[in-house]
Amino acid sequence: MAAPIFLLAPPRSYTSLINAMLGQHPQCFGLPELCLFNVDVLIDLWKRDSDEINNIAKTRQGLLRAVAELYAGEQSAAAVRMASRWAAARAHRTTAEVYRELVDRIDPLVAVEKSPSYTIDESRMHAMYAAFPEARFLHLLRHPVAQCKSVMAMNEGAFALHVNSLDFLEDRAIVEPQFAWHDLNVNILNFLRTVPPAQQLRVRGEDIMGDPEGQLAAICRWAGLRDDAEAVDAMMHPERSPFAAFGPINALFGNDPNFLSGPTFRPHKPKVPTLTAPLPWRDDRRPLYPAVADLAREFGYA
Repeated sequence: MAAPIFLLAPPRSYTSLINAMLGQHPQCFGLPELCLFNVDVLIDLWKRDSDEINNIAKTRQGLLRAVAELYAGEQSAAAVRMASRWAAARAHRTTAEVYRELVDRIDPLVAVEKSPSYTIDESRMHAMYAAFPEARFLHLLRHPVAQCKSVMAMNEGAFALHVNSLDFLEDRAIVEPQFAWHDLNVNILNFLRTVPPAQQLRVRGEDIMGDPEGQLAAICRWAGLRDDAEAVDAMMHPERSPFAAFGPINALFGNDPNFLSGPTFRPHKPKVPTLTAPLPWRDDRRPLYPAVADLAREFGYA
């Protein structure tokens, strides 16, 4: 069984795009957001209190789309209903067991997955590692100002609110996504301290956007995958993923709706703001808090 590659990053950090790009490698299979390690037993993924950021990620739909594709070869409404029955038959299995069954189904291809909700709790990442001790973990970065702007543009910052990323001013509390950027990346760093260096890699998404061929080839070498021109060219076409579009009416999502609306990759050099610039989502226009800016500098941002 080939060990998976997990992308670890807060939401809105190029995860959907890069997951789909890596998933198009001839030796890989890019999955939608499975969110399996959010819970211990599969049935708990169907309970409201574990259905985190449901209005954003549509938590269970990625799993249903993946099962439909892997077992029926299509993602029709009927195939999704079959996937629901597949899940019901495994309702009381651990999510690690369910995930291993999917990976075995994909084998010899390497499963590639990102579920940003994994980074909310370090225990979820440890569960991933316990289920797959040989897994590789790609820590994907995005500049905090750009990532936070994107979070605030998505359902008025609903994800930041969900993880209590709030700033308390003298007269009111406001949604402040930079705290989530900081804390989720710290969760990732803490987890990766338990993982051998050879099984982890840190990459800035902006570098991939500006030099996709070079950066993707470097990721392939780290992951033990082919890095020839044919393989790299395949990764330049995330729109060819079976999950790079909206699904049937009973499982529309399973990924970032913005990505599903426009999955084609266009190389570009993102504009990276300074760490001292006024923040566009704040009325007081203050810059990043020092702890956030310091962590961004550790990641190579200026």
